[in-house]
Amino acid sequence: MEEHGVEVDHATLNRWVLKFVPLLDQAFRARKRPAGSSWRMDETYVRVKGAWKYLYRAVDTAGTTVDFLLSAKRDRKAALRFLPKAIKWNGTPETITIDKSGANTAAIESHNAETEADIAIRQSKYLTNIVEQDHRAIKRLVRPMLGFRSFRSAALTLAASSSCT
Repeated sequence: MEEHGVEVDHATLNRWVLKFVPLLDQAFRARKRPAGSSWRMDETYVRVKGAWKYLYRAVDTAGTTVDFLLSAKRDRKAALRFLPKAIKWNGTPETITIDKSGANTAAIESHNAETEADIAIRQSKYLTNIVEQDHRAIKRLVRPMLGFRSFRSAALTLAASSSCT
């Protein structure tokens, strides 16, 4: 836009993100390639309103983002909220690789028991490097903003960054 002589303030860009990301996310999900049968699942943290919130993410073996969920807590309940959401859009994986997180283990076991799914759990702190490195892109996005001011704007901005990968 600068090439055309149009000046746009950063606040305007932020409003555009908040307005158009839900539409773009819906369109991207409809055209997204199916995720692989092996996922890497992990959580990281982001600052929202001065407090740490947890971002659950899953990527497949190719490094493509499967799904994400922003949560106020890091527990079995939050991980269990994330898992059906990811499965709804991407199908049931054969295996999920996690680190030694007890919350993720409990959530996957609980999901297997409730839905009679047979998702294998693989625990290895080294095999989750794909998702750990994927967190760097999120941190790079959030660092200049010094966190988010609202939970909604955080979720929408992170949806935009996840849809692009």
